Amino acid sequence: MNDQIINLEALRVAPLQDYPFPFVIIPDFLNSDYASRIAADFPRITARGSFPLTELKGGETFERLVKELESETLKTAIAGKFDLNLDDRYTMITARGLADKRDGRIHADTKSKFLTVLLYLNPDWNAVGGRLRILRNHRRLDNYLVEIPPSFGACAMFKVTENCWHGHTPFVGPRKVLQLNYIRDEAALNRHILRHTFTAKLKHLRQRLTSAVGKSNG
Repeated sequence: MNDQIINLEALRVAPLQDYPFPFVIIPDFLNSDYASRIAADFPRITARGSFPLTELKGGETFERLVKELESETLKTAIAGKFDLNLDDRYTMITARGLADKRDGRIHADTKSKFLTVLLYLNPDWNAVGGRLRILRNHRRLDNYLVEIPPSFGACAMFKVTENCWHGHTPFVGPRKVLQLNYIRDEAALNRHILRHTFTAKLKHLRQRLTSAVGKSNG
């Protein structure tokens, strides 16, 4: 078994697209030998939304993947692919485990994010919904350039621009994805972490309250 989870060669040979914004699609960014182990080690997430890794606990193989995502080796490879300088950018990783009907709406990432990496960790994806779309504009989800099923190892990377419109078709259920962002500066990083941590704690509190109410009514 290859001791690297991330397939850097797949990134090297993937073409960089310039229209409608700089992006790269990599169908096989992860070594498939690790699929079952990462699935078993993925953190337990019981609510929709993004969670910072500080609020989650994953297993050994998941943690190995996170270290590779945070590595200087990957940062250098991505910088070379996009012809960008990422030396002074800060990394932030969040995870999602569930999607509902509110997710997937058309949006462009906030300007405090410099570059985004979306890495999917689901089994072979047969559902019609939940497929990421790179969009030509912000008006219609069906006006897309490419559609990416969120199967294991599928990855989309893009430079954050004013027109980096993307979204996904509606889906309700498990949809595992890691989002790696290279953040513009430390102040922006701290703001993102604070916001994600606060919302994660709020979701956990709501779940405990809902569980407590359910037991009292049982």
